[in-house]
Amino acid sequence: MLSSIIGRLRLVGMWEAVSYILLLGFAMPMKYIWHQEVFVHYIGWAHGLLFILYCLALLHAKLALKLSITFSFALFIAALVPLGPFFADRKLREYKSS
Repeated sequence: MLSSIIGRLRLVGMWEAVSYILLLGFAMPMKYIWHQEVFVHYIGWAHGLLFILYCLALLHAKLALKLSITFSFALFIAALVPLGPFFADRKLREYKSS
């Protein structure tokens, strides 16, 4: 999976999606229900880093593989939606990379 540009994008996308789900489904309830802000701090930091890595991997794929602007924009928007990268992964699996 790490040997191709699309494989790296898919991997980072999956980790970014998991971190987003952990942030929204675990860390935020811990903060607002049980007043445990430490989870938001660390999971939020990890999610932010993974989001930046996803954007960089997407930019690399866009430039190296000449992805269309529409497809690239759709992949970016998918990262902003909970569970979005899981749906985008289906399209990326179909994409033939070099």
